Amino acid sequence: MHYLLGVDLGTSGCKTVLFDLKGQALASQTVSYPLLQPKNGWAEQQPELWYQAALSSLHEVMQRSGVKPSDVLGLSIAGQMHGLVMLDEHQEVLRPAILWCDARCERQCQEFTQRVGSERLMELNGNPALPGFTAPKILWVQEQEPEVFAHCRTILLPKDYVRYRLTGVLKAEISDASGTNLLDLKRRVWSSELLESLGLKAELLPMLCQSCEAAGTLTKEAAEATGLLSGTLVAAGAADNAAAALGTGVCQEGSAFVTLGTSGVIFAHTRRPVYDKQGRVHTFCAAVPGAYALLSCTLSCGQSLRFGRDVMYAREHEECAQRGEEIYDYMTDEASGIPVGAEGLIYLPYLMGERSPLLDAKARGVFFGLSALHSRAHLTRAILEGVCLSQKHNLKVLEELKVVPEELRACGGGASSALFRQILCDSLSKVIKTVTSREGPALGAAILAGCAAGAYSSVEEGVAQCVRLKDEECRPDPQAQQRYEAIFELYEQLYPALKPAFAKLDTLRAELEC
Repeated sequence: MHYLLGVDLGTSGCKTVLFDLKGQALASQTVSYPLLQPKNGWAEQQPELWYQAALSSLHEVMQRSGVKPSDVLGLSIAGQMHGLVMLDEHQEVLRPAILWCDARCERQCQEFTQRVGSERLMELNGNPALPGFTAPKILWVQEQEPEVFAHCRTILLPKDYVRYRLTGVLKAEISDASGTNLLDLKRRVWSSELLESLGLKAELLPMLCQSCEAAGTLTKEAAEATGLLSGTLVAAGAADNAAAALGTGVCQEGSAFVTLGTSGVIFAHTRRPVYDKQGRVHTFCAAVPGAYALLSCTLSCGQSLRFGRDVMYAREHEECAQRGEEIYDYMTDEASGIPVGAEGLIYLPYLMGERSPLLDAKARGVFFGLSALHSRAHLTRAILEGVCLSQKHNLKVLEELKVVPEELRACGGGASSALFRQILCDSLSKVIKTVTSREGPALGAAILAGCAAGAYSSVEEGVAQCVRLKDEECRPDPQAQQRYEAIFELYEQLYPALKPAFAKLDTLRAELEC
């Protein structure tokens, strides 16, 4: 028997899963790490914690499975996108990584856009400059921490850093690179023009490779720490959403999935790049060679539920943990007793600002319509509905661009909840299907490792071998569907009405923090 390892390097933790060549999971382990928020709207992590979590989870999976290290064909990593990792001449980390959900770089986005020109930036990269992307973060460090930037010799994305630590080889990968604002998307190379606009030397960025290519092999040190063999193949891997697409079977024209994870994503596979001139949704390279993805990203999907958990269910969370139960099941059970629309309560999930489709780092979360009759369960129901309505907001943009999936595959932690899936189904007016594996990004990463190792002749063959649909599916309830249409009409009006207030609040918050 032969096996593959998929590592899902997320924002809240690193999950490693061991699969057979049919995509069956044999063992898994998750190691958590903290999110640092030194200021309002900032989000950072220590890269060393990612690496240690990867080592620890790989070791635990190998120990628990009992699989012979010689039977493991290879591994690869699916990683959180956009994070800025800066290394010095000795390849040591210079500062904590600035993450995808960090909102500090709005002014740098404007400056970057002015340097390049908005039309030229869209022509080259297919995306506007956004606070979550990597290039504005580089500009922020240049301006705010010049002594750090002066010592920078290498710029990496999160999963590429962990892969470097595992292999000793510096490489970048195409699906992740397309989310930096530095890639020439059609030519699929680093853009010299965009680099020059930031005053960056090309040597700062590693050589690009395809997601399914071999990118190195495990060093002796990493092998000893994980229980694997020195020389075990490590594939390039992919951005988390590009890997999740494979893990949910989305690798053909017209197929799409929705992720209910820390962020909320709709990912539609295309054979050609489709650009939104307003930049409301993103165009990235897919993990399938030569293919692209049209992708939306709302920043606080599962994070909104986590906020609700920490603020409203702290005691119950502790009690559930002691009983070995899942607190989110408790929360959704409570919310299931509340009718559609949470009796007039609407939630805007802008806890960290919002990317798609608003492009506004100043936006913040809102409960609209709160009254004395509303209970904790109403707030939880409103959070679930608000997150799903934010996905509807983005689906509307995709449909404007003539990308109209007939159905959606669902993945991410939220997809395991029947209530969450049904609310999503009713609010989007789409059939929602799920796959038998719950390991979307990790399975996608394992498929890429299998391609690099020669277990599959193509990414599409790997997907066909490993991904299976569940028989059950969610279909829209006509009455709920009609109610969500009415709720969404009001939902859409709230952000434009509040936008000036969000800007004033941002100024006020800055004054209060002085």
